[in-house]
Amino acid sequence: MSVVVAVKPSARKRNAKVGRLVFEDGSRHAFGSRAAAERWADDLSTGDGHVWVAAAHPRDEGAADLYLVSRATNAKLEAAYDKRRRRLRGDADAEQESLGRGP
Repeated sequence: MSVVVAVKPSARKRNAKVGRLVFEDGSRHAFGSRAAAERWADDLSTGDGHVWVAAAHPRDEGAADLYLVSRATNAKLEAAYDKRRRRLRGDADAEQESLGRGP
């Protein structure tokens, strides 16, 4: 029995190895079992963005049994400083100054 895994854009964006793999070998890959596909995803995740396999929706009429996915995030936005944290800590200069107010 063959299990077909389709690579989702989130996995390509999050993991450079997956992006190269899709470029070189295409976005569909066949494995002997789900366990083999999961080991493949674990190997791809080593040293790069985390990817995993997820079952295709039962109503999905595509050729894929599983999808290689990731949670695509913007690391710069995740690391942005949160003004609410400053307010909660009680920092005196936590409030934003209005642009209309002069010195």
